[in-house]
Amino acid sequence: MREFTGKFLALLLRHKPEVLNLDMDENGYVSVEELIEKASKEYELNRDILDEIVITDNKQRFSYNGDKSKIRASQGHSVNVDVNLKEETPPDILFHGTSERFKESILEKGLLPMTRLYVHLSKDKDTAYNVGKRHGLPVIIYEVDCAQMVKDGYKFYLSDNKVWLTKEVPYKYLKEI
Repeated sequence: MREFTGKFLALLLRHKPEVLNLDMDENGYVSVEELIEKASKEYELNRDILDEIVITDNKQRFSYNGDKSKIRASQGHSVNVDVNLKEETPPDILFHGTSERFKESILEKGLLPMTRLYVHLSKDKDTAYNVGKRHGLPVIIYEVDCAQMVKDGYKFYLSDNKVWLTKEVPYKYLKEI
């Protein structure tokens, strides 16, 4: 038996529920019972292990429904789901971290969600830097002028795990720092 990890759970609940043939509803939830049943054929997984992953995930990427019979990823999906995001007014400035290898594309197109449903923005430079490190070094941090974006009609959402989301960020709202 292999260990069931938070990374694998993120893959299933954000991008590929078909890996275990999970039935995902329109809000991104899958049945906890079905997940455990299908995953436990190859992985060590039970309710206690799943609870531990949800509770100890430092990014709080996963959440249960009210009675804990279903689980979903809080954000970061590439599959088309509606996680019931509520429109929120962001701080005037947010940040986005990425690798320098994406700089040319960002200069041309701004920040796009690429394979995800939304562009992810951070409330502070440190978080943006840590996100950017995952895409390679050297890291570029962009400051996003959210105040002007809101004035210009762009919408922002705050996920359950406090990640700021928007559909796109045109280059004119970015400043490299």
